[in-house]
Amino acid sequence: MTAVDRSLLLAAALLVLPAFPAAAEIPDQIPQAGPRTEQALEDAWWTGPMLASGAATLPKGRWLVEPYLFDVRGDDGDSLGNLTYILYGLNDRVTVGVIPTFSYNRPDGAPDSSRVGLGDVTVQAQYRLTQFRKGSWVPTTSVVLQETLPTGKYDRLDGRAADGFGGGAYATTLGLFAQTYAWAPNGRIVRLRLNTSATASRATDVEGDSVYGTPAGFRGRAKPGASVLVDAAMEYSATQNWVLALDLVYRHDEPTKISGVGPVGELIAYDTGTHDSFAVAPAVEYNVSPTLGFLFGVRVIPAIGGRQATVTPAVAVNMIY
Repeated sequence: MTAVDRSLLLAAALLVLPAFPAAAEIPDQIPQAGPRTEQALEDAWWTGPMLASGAATLPKGRWLVEPYLFDVRGDDGDSLGNLTYILYGLNDRVTVGVIPTFSYNRPDGAPDSSRVGLGDVTVQAQYRLTQFRKGSWVPTTSVVLQETLPTGKYDRLDGRAADGFGGGAYATTLGLFAQTYAWAPNGRIVRLRLNTSATASRATDVEGDSVYGTPAGFRGRAKPGASVLVDAAMEYSATQNWVLALDLVYRHDEPTKISGVGPVGELIAYDTGTHDSFAVAPAVEYNVSPTLGFLFGVRVIPAIGGRQATVTPAVAVNMIY
């Protein structure tokens, strides 16, 4: 796994597990219960699927905290990671929050990270546009704006590529989330989500060896490519406590471009190429109450277009105060 590949895998993990935006679980307002033959909405407890974020916003004054632990495993090593959604209901339509990340990289054939490192931190705001009501075709929808701050170390790695924890560039993500409900033939509730988002990054200065694969003595610039993500998810309320979930994800990344001067004055210019990836993420949720739940899942990205396959097991706990 090259430094560039590892950086892209970590960035993908942080954006998709995001945009984990955002799989933070926020309950919809509860409509009136349905007929006796159907499971009532208030009888269904949810933690949320592994990847797709909820379109609902928190009630005013409520907090949501959802830490994730995950391990991005590839053919040439793995990256242990943590990200935590810390969200607050500013009012009933607006939720704001911060998503800090940490990681520890263990590449094969090279030194591990010297420590657990702070990655890039994301701040976000979510505005609810519409609210689901039973009997109406209108889903809950919201628009989400995120800004990723380059707080993680990314260059001047002094020969230890595993100490690269961030991308070094500011990135802005704009997303549109939708969520609705359906009832299975047996009367159990199926919750459906669709997340779409696009991310644009600014250029950043790069010095020395970096997550972009530049050598010691390099001085130049890197411009991460834009990306688009679509995540369709479903959850089946098997019982009040147990839920089965599945995410299907498509992601497109434009090339990241690097240019500058090498250690002996040579010109260096290259890009990472355009990439498309697909992911499937089955999960099981166990909900203790409407405000406390646990998730156990795995994201699988198959080897497509020359990129190596990755398997990412994850656990999360969803808490609302």
